[in-house]
Amino acid sequence: MASRNTTFPLAKVFGNLFHGFPKLLLTNLIFAVPFAVFFAVFYSINTLTGINSTFINLLTIIPLFPFYSGVVQVSIHISQGTEDIDVFKNFVAAFKGNFLRFLVHGVVAYLAVFFSYWSISLYANLGKQSWIFFVLLAISIIIALFFMFMFFYIPSMTVTFDIPMKDIYKNSFLMSFGELNHNLIAVFGLFLLFAFCTSVILCCSASTIALLIATALLALLIVPSVAAFIINSAIYRRMYIMIADNASQSKNIDKKMSDKRSELADKKNKNKIPGESLDEFKKLEIDESADPDEFVYFNGRMIKRGALIKLKKEALEKEKES
Repeated sequence: MASRNTTFPLAKVFGNLFHGFPKLLLTNLIFAVPFAVFFAVFYSINTLTGINSTFINLLTIIPLFPFYSGVVQVSIHISQGTEDIDVFKNFVAAFKGNFLRFLVHGVVAYLAVFFSYWSISLYANLGKQSWIFFVLLAISIIIALFFMFMFFYIPSMTVTFDIPMKDIYKNSFLMSFGELNHNLIAVFGLFLLFAFCTSVILCCSASTIALLIATALLALLIVPSVAAFIINSAIYRRMYIMIADNASQSKNIDKKMSDKRSELADKKNKNKIPGESLDEFKKLEIDESADPDEFVYFNGRMIKRGALIKLKKEALEKEKES
């Protein structure tokens, strides 16, 4: 029972990573093409215009984010232990099915990175002038962390569930606080990945060419899908259960309300034909000796003979009373 309640079983995670690493590598190879193209475009714009701003290079995030949906899709399958997965097919399906939504996510992610980078850099420099700026720096770091926590959930939730965008952002915001332990586990896993990458880069720092090659290989072939794998290993199962349960409860409630409305409508309309006057029933000629359960056509509707006979009798009784 203990293993069933473990939220982050390391043995299983490392096993999934070991068995799925070739597929993660292939995913990165596919992702590397648009990554390299878009980064080259914005880097060239940044250099040729003489702006030389980090924020121009970071614009790569926006057009690249729809392709990231494919990385997320594949990493989810591998993090959950799915071995028989067609990487290219899943990557393309995720890209096609989530293009517009991930383009919006890309804009939001860029704005979040822009705000976080700008505010942290600004208050870190201003901290030399007054201690109050260190307080603002701490607040900016906390906000940046919660932006990051939200983007643990936003991509995975989008490729998994067909729910409105507002619900994706609302649920991701709530889980950035409510699932703090899972978020911290994901951060720890990302820290280990960062430590590994840093170690590789430091080992290659003696040679500029080796350093550039190592950085490119890590950025293009290792980091994207492995980072997504780490995040989904930590948060996906819990997120799936929460959203699926809420959706199931919502559907049950909607069904109960719909059934109740139908029941009330049936009671209200029982033995009543809207729009028919008493005169129509009084003039109705119908064979009362025939099968009462037989359906007959009356004013555009199929109605049981017995019901029509009853309505005719009621109309005649009301005429006598009046």
